[in-house]
Amino acid sequence: MENHTKLIESLSPNEIKVLPYLEESKFVNICIKSNLDKVAVLRALEYLQNKKILELTSEKKKIIEIGTNGALYKKKGLPERRLLNVLNDQRILLLKDAQQLSKLSDDEFKASIGVLKRKGLIDLNNGKIVFNAGKDEISKKSLEELFIDSLPLDYDSLTPEKINVLKSLQSRKDIVEVTEDKTVKIKVTSLGKTLMKEGLKVGDLIEQITPEILKKELLWKGKKFRRYDVSSSVPIINGGKRHFVNQAVDYARNIWTDMGFQEMRGDMIQSGFWNFDALFTAQDHPVREMQDTFFIDKFANLPDKKFVDAVRKAHEEGVGGSKGWRYKWDENDAKKMSLRTHTTCLSSKTLSQLDKNKLPMKFFSIGKCFRNETLDWSHGFEFNQSEGIVVDRNANFRHLLGYLKQFFKKMGYEKLRFNPAYFPYTEPSVEIHVWHPEKKVWLELGGAGIFRPEVVIPLFGEYIPVLAWGPGFDRVLMDYYKVKDLRELYKNNFTELRNKRFWMK
Repeated sequence: MENHTKLIESLSPNEIKVLPYLEESKFVNICIKSNLDKVAVLRALEYLQNKKILELTSEKKKIIEIGTNGALYKKKGLPERRLLNVLNDQRILLLKDAQQLSKLSDDEFKASIGVLKRKGLIDLNNGKIVFNAGKDEISKKSLEELFIDSLPLDYDSLTPEKINVLKSLQSRKDIVEVTEDKTVKIKVTSLGKTLMKEGLKVGDLIEQITPEILKKELLWKGKKFRRYDVSSSVPIINGGKRHFVNQAVDYARNIWTDMGFQEMRGDMIQSGFWNFDALFTAQDHPVREMQDTFFIDKFANLPDKKFVDAVRKAHEEGVGGSKGWRYKWDENDAKKMSLRTHTTCLSSKTLSQLDKNKLPMKFFSIGKCFRNETLDWSHGFEFNQSEGIVVDRNANFRHLLGYLKQFFKKMGYEKLRFNPAYFPYTEPSVEIHVWHPEKKVWLELGGAGIFRPEVVIPLFGEYIPVLAWGPGFDRVLMDYYKVKDLRELYKNNFTELRNKRFWMK
């Protein structure tokens, strides 16, 4: 009896409101009669289940429903039906006349042509559409039309033939929609049936202590407070946190600063001078074409004349023993502005501003870069790049490899290898590969090298070794987070973002 009393005293107002209607056949009826929304009712039912008052089971079903365009086509007819009706009057029509008479949009007309061709009902010949089937084909309803007329449907009830029809309709915009319907079933226990007969009412118990209750003795004297079940599950509260990509960038930033590097920052829009010319990239190089770079309809002012003349000389005649590119360098091309294609433009700017008396110096940057790429699982038109330079008269190639080993070791990669490579503004150059213990393969993460004299001398006035690297950072992220599609890094799926682990945790 004491346990029964404690149970009653633990029921919340919403649980008491729901209790009389537990044997309703439909979930929606419980919501209506209790005057609570779906979320409140479902939560109350879950609490009642924890108290052994009822048992909940749920059943999920895929339901195929008519979409926005599907409802319109059900009324007016599918595009291919409307085109067939036109061809019923004239078996041969110019394509433009057929579209005009059928009153179809460009997309609808193209879709209907494709459907009718696949069914062998029409041919296309010299800009004309020819109906080559019998008149009975026009009067007979297609499988697609019969499918739309039968909606909504349970997905599990579909025959293989109907599944093919569904796939065909899904390839067209908003004709059908597949939704998930969740059915909640309630089984009231013997304890629950007993409680339902007791006629419990909201207000018999005090829910919380308020200033008003404390001020007036009549409001609390002789009444009971509701018991709270601290063992019951409660809704998960998700606090705010930084995006996992930003967490990883911060982690890498801390690695470089711990190694004594200063951060380079700069605008995402850069002139061709800093993005290409200062890095000894020829003005006829393919990377400076529209298909590779996002150009801005603006022109920049060039830097100090001494840098412009020095870069011009490196391109036209060569410096430090090189022959240059042997062409006439164009200032106007250098003034063109674009979204930076790499963060190495920050390195070239930094070199132009350094005080040679303060060497050695070390710099890094991590930031967005942009390339005019076709978006797919492994390519994006924006990506993060990790950039670094070490300016030191005594620096050599072994120092470069040492810095890279230390950084990637701190990023979680124990085993590295370096392969000889070619890059336009470094010599010697290497590709960085890390061993993936799970996949048992070497992954390429980017390139590194020592800046060529044609880069350093115009900006620094003399040749001083500059170690440089610029691996793509997003590849590291994809490997660490087990992401197979680059586009998943920037999708705003809150459920996935909340479940993402912290970098290196």
